[in-house]
Parts: sequence; C-alpha cells; structure tokens
Amino acid sequence: MNKDKGKEAVGLSEIGLGLEELIRRGARRVIQEAIEVELAELLEQFSNVKTLSGQRAVVRNGYLPEREVLTGAGPIAVKVPKVRDRSGSGVKFNSAIVPPYVRKSPRVSAALPWLYLKGVS
Repeated sequence: MNKDKGKEAVGLSEIGLGLEELIRRGARRVIQEAIEVELAELLEQFSNVKTLSGQRAVVRNGYLPEREVLTGAGPIAVKVPKVRDRSGSGVKFNSAIVPPYVRKSPRVSAALPWLYLKGVS
C-alpha cells in the first residue's frame, strides 16, 4: 500500500502543464497570499475602530475585478480585495505589491524571491 497517494493526486493534475505554466501558477499563488497578508495587517490595524452600533468599522468587501499584471514569469491574473469603511474616515486598501492601475510591475518580479524567502510561498 502506497502512503503517498495524496502527493500523487496533486501531481497528476499538473502533469500536462509546462514549466512556464507551473511557474505562473506558483507566482499567482504567492502574490495572492502576500496581498491577503497585507489586507489582514490593515484589518488588524483598524480592528479596534467600531461604529456606534458596536460593529467593526473597517471590514472586507469582496474583490476588485481580476486584472493581469505582466511579470518576469509572464502575465499573471491577480484579484485585489476591497475594504469597506463604515465610519466614513476614508480608509482604503491599496496593495504595496500590486498598486492600483499597474499593469506591468518590475516590483512584483523582484518581490517573488523575497516573498519566497520570507515563507509566504
């Protein structure tokens, strides 16, 4: 009986993919995780801000439309989350990794090895 069935099942779905596609998928996953970490830090920073009814004032509110960012690994589709500020103080989430309106980012390409070393992969 083989104990590595889980590892084989993951590998089987990616057998037909080329090396470049595997790199793009990994880069997308790393970028998404890094953006989610940025958002979690923002939400934690404003976690003590409450509305008059006792609800959190800064909350998550879905995603912006998916867009492609051209990186060294090729075009990568990225979904940036949105936040909602119920207090009216104007809190917005702008990712430092994928800033608004950026379609070609040398910073994303340079950030991938750094994110990998920090354990975000």
